[in-house]
Amino acid sequence: MKTLLIALVMAALASGASAADLGGKLLKVGSDTTSPPMESVDTATGQIVGFDIDVVNAICAKINCQAEFVTTGWDGIFAALDQGTFDLVASGVSITEERKKAMDFSDPYIVNSQAVLMRVEDQGVTLDDFKSKGRKLSAQANTTDAQVAEGVVGKENVIAYDSFSAAIIALKNRDVDGVVINGANAAAYEREFAGELVVAIRDLESDPLGLVFRKGDANLVAFNEGLKMIRADGTLDQLVDKYWGVQ
Repeated sequence: MKTLLIALVMAALASGASAADLGGKLLKVGSDTTSPPMESVDTATGQIVGFDIDVVNAICAKINCQAEFVTTGWDGIFAALDQGTFDLVASGVSITEERKKAMDFSDPYIVNSQAVLMRVEDQGVTLDDFKSKGRKLSAQANTTDAQVAEGVVGKENVIAYDSFSAAIIALKNRDVDGVVINGANAAAYEREFAGELVVAIRDLESDPLGLVFRKGDANLVAFNEGLKMIRADGTLDQLVDKYWGVQ
């Protein structure tokens, strides 16, 4: 009986260990690489870089997998995941109840808050000004940013664009008065558009971000284990510090 008990315990331990070992599997990762510092293409090297990329690579180092990142437009990224074009999405995706009906999320790896990017000369404009004076906001379509914008000024005063760059052009052309953005990208955008655009309103709403998998994907268990590991050993805090200078 004792021998049998030991064997059962050892088998359980082995099973638990193997759940977080993907055996060197190569996984394709979809990402809309237009949102530094979360993910972007390094113009000097052509490589996809950013916080999300580092997080996935750190997890893979713990659970024995390799990640190949694939640039994919946001408007089709979840459909491509569902069709099997890649194995998961790492693209600053907010975890929402509506999305959870169609896809599986990892545990949250960071909490993000939305902000408003505005023309420098308008940086004194407040949220109350947007609400009371019918000012228009824009955002990338089918994002939580667009939902936040509608909550601020009403759907009739929001213009959603298929790409983030189109929203920025609209702001510069004065078609809109602000662009709701992922707050984690605020500093990068202020550097990119220095002297033209500024993040004048911050901390609108906070969203947990997660990695996205097809419904029922067994790899999710391993990724959650890997995420626990990089959180426990300080790797995740180091990556946050690398990109935002805070713990």
